[in-house]
Amino acid sequence: MSSARPFAFHLETTAALNAPLDDAFAYLDDFRKLSSHMERSSGMMLGSKMEISTDREGGRAVGSRVAMRGKVLGIPLALEEVVVQREPPTRKAWETISANLLVIGDYRLGFELEPTGPTCAVRVFIEYDLPSGALTRWLGALFAKAYARWCTEQMARDATRYFAPTSMIARAG
Repeated sequence: MSSARPFAFHLETTAALNAPLDDAFAYLDDFRKLSSHMERSSGMMLGSKMEISTDREGGRAVGSRVAMRGKVLGIPLALEEVVVQREPPTRKAWETISANLLVIGDYRLGFELEPTGPTCAVRVFIEYDLPSGALTRWLGALFAKAYARWCTEQMARDATRYFAPTSMIARAG
C-alpha cells in the first residue's frame, strides 16, 4: 500500500539515538509516543492540542489508521492518516487520507533508522502540499515550512530524549 504520490515540499530532521535499532523502532512505531507533541499545548499550535485515536492495530500495520482532532482559535481541525509503509526495524511512513488543517495540506510523514554501531540514527521526514482553500493556502505559504520543521524536530527530539542516558551526574570535588 505504498504511495508514489508526489508532494510539492520536503523537509527532514536527523538525530542520533542512544538505542539499538529494534528499541528505536519499537518507540517510533508507537503513534502515541511519536506524535505526543501534538497532544501537548504548544506555541506552534497557538496554545491548542490535538487528540489522537488509532484503530485496533494502533498504527502498527500497513493499512492501519490514525486520526487527530482538535481546535485552534476555535477552528476545528481534523485529519485521518493511513500507514502506507512499515518495514521493521528500519522504516515506516503514513499519509493523510483526509485533512482539514490550517497551514499544511495532505502529507506523507515517516522515519528511517540506520544502525551506527550499537546505536542508530533516525531521519524523520515530511513531504507535503499546501492546503487547497484560498485563506489556508495563503497561511500555508507563510507558515507550512516552519510547522513542518517543528513537527519533524519534535519527533526526533522526543526520541532523543527518551533514549538519553539518565545516570550522568556531574560531581564537584
